[in-house]
Amino acid sequence: MADITYETIRETVNDAVAHQIRSVMDWHYGEPVYDDEPEPGVLTGVQGFRELVGRQHWANFQLWHVEDRARRKDVDAKVIADCKYAIDKLNQKRNDLIERVDECLIGMLAPLLPADAQERYNTETVGAALDRLSIQALKIFHMKEQCNRKDVDEAHVEQCNAKVLTLNQQHEDLQRAILELIEEYEAGTKKPKVYFQFKMYNDPRLNPELYENKK
Repeated sequence: MADITYETIRETVNDAVAHQIRSVMDWHYGEPVYDDEPEPGVLTGVQGFRELVGRQHWANFQLWHVEDRARRKDVDAKVIADCKYAIDKLNQKRNDLIERVDECLIGMLAPLLPADAQERYNTETVGAALDRLSIQALKIFHMKEQCNRKDVDEAHVEQCNAKVLTLNQQHEDLQRAILELIEEYEAGTKKPKVYFQFKMYNDPRLNPELYENKK
């Protein structure tokens, strides 16, 4: 396996972001084929990073459409309840995968980090920023859909076109910010770190509404 360099990591991040954009359209025509959830530590290196970012994006893709369905007013309450359970499960997976993306990235960065790197940390990890780019890719695709609707007036289309321009600029800004953060790691002015969210509401041991009301 070729040695990993900072340039390799930057290229891998750019490839993962490009895949997010492409796959939003692709997945509307066919779902991705992912094996069962791999154990922590199985997906490593460049290929592992790409797959983890893809899996995390797939969780956001599913979440987007369940969130849309949960807003319907013409369906039975059970449909909405099922949506809520699905949203909770997908949100948990989404957050777990953010952490795994960061763990994988740090595994690649560890041999490269300067020994005298400063104990300074960013307010947002690369994994969290890639999650935001995933959502941004979904927003861009679905806002463009609005621009192509034939059942709306011209003002609606113009507003959505303006929003697409803003979303594209925000996407570009955030992608550049991730690359700049990796440059800071390379320079030793910041260190990467995994921030664990420890979601409590889905854990029957930590959510009092669950453990105090067990039958």
